[in-house]
Amino acid sequence: MTDADLCQGGDMTDFDDPIDSPGGWQREHAERYVATDGAEGHLWNGVPTLLLTTRGRRSGQARRTPLIYGQDGDDYLVVASSGGSDTPPAWYRNLSADPRVRVQVAADRFDATARAASAEEKARLWPVMTAIWPAYDEYQQKTSRDIPVVILSRS
Repeated sequence: MTDADLCQGGDMTDFDDPIDSPGGWQREHAERYVATDGAEGHLWNGVPTLLLTTRGRRSGQARRTPLIYGQDGDDYLVVASSGGSDTPPAWYRNLSADPRVRVQVAADRFDATARAASAEEKARLWPVMTAIWPAYDEYQQKTSRDIPVVILSRS
């Protein structure tokens, strides 16, 4: 383990045993996704989803969340919408504290680095994501918070 790992709350191995959402459809979705290597769950309501694992900013515990995704070249894109809430989702606050993440897309699992798209990048990428999930435009209208597009790049 490097000094950087110690400063960031541990190594990447704890990503192998994450906590899923406490209940409801997200937990069931993540469990089914993992159990079937994405054969069940990769497509949800006709759109592609991935599993994003972040490290809890206070607990240091790995936490896994299913999210709709798009692509930009080799990068994956997710939107920190929280359904248009004025508060960003916990996973976004977690990656803001530690950008190292684990991603699962179908059976492919890999470590990545997450970052919010710049304003210029977001102008180009937002339409990519709203083409996949048009409700993102409605979510943005519900809040004064600028909803980020997050870019996930393989490590």
